[in-house]
Amino acid sequence: MVKTRLAQSLPVPAITELYRCLLDDTLALARSLDSVEVAIVCPATDVDDLAYLAGDGVRVVAQKGEGLAAGLTSVFAHFAAGHKRVIAFNSDSPHLPASVLENAFETLSSHDVVVGPTHDGGYYLVGAKAIHPDLFNGDGMGTTSALDALLACARALKLSVAFTDQFYDVDLADDLTRLSAELRLDPARAPRTAAWLAEWSRALVDLRSRIGAP
Repeated sequence: MVKTRLAQSLPVPAITELYRCLLDDTLALARSLDSVEVAIVCPATDVDDLAYLAGDGVRVVAQKGEGLAAGLTSVFAHFAAGHKRVIAFNSDSPHLPASVLENAFETLSSHDVVVGPTHDGGYYLVGAKAIHPDLFNGDGMGTTSALDALLACARALKLSVAFTDQFYDVDLADDLTRLSAELRLDPARAPRTAAWLAEWSRALVDLRSRIGAP
């Protein structure tokens, strides 16, 4: 089950295909950075499927526990011990400029935590240079208060926090409409997603013309 809040706008098979495009473009974005190890952290039941989709060169690691908080905690528990700086970011912002990720890594040279806020009160990115098991214990995980919950935990742990540029991810139909418009102007930002959106748009226009819909 992916991008469930889009189910009112798209059929489930289309959402699945869209998510595969988002994931593919997100991996390409991550791989475009120099000297960065790319990995996917996911529920244990999804490891084989995501390893197949990701292809060679990308580690796929099973998270411990269920839910977003468990996934983020697993990212830093698994990777922070062997890396100076770790960035976790979502798989539905493939149009994010690579410079934002580069700046996030750089920001960690002078702060404990870096956060990329979204317009809806959440966040698309969080980075740290050490393991902080209680950082994701807030009650707002996965909601519009997720950012506030994260910052409250960071304050309680006395961690210094810096921010990247505010951005948006693809959760709702309006987000998808915005992304589609942006990728029509610059498809190279997320080429596979741009191609899927263009094809879906053409199919929708064709369907409406055949049934006489406005």
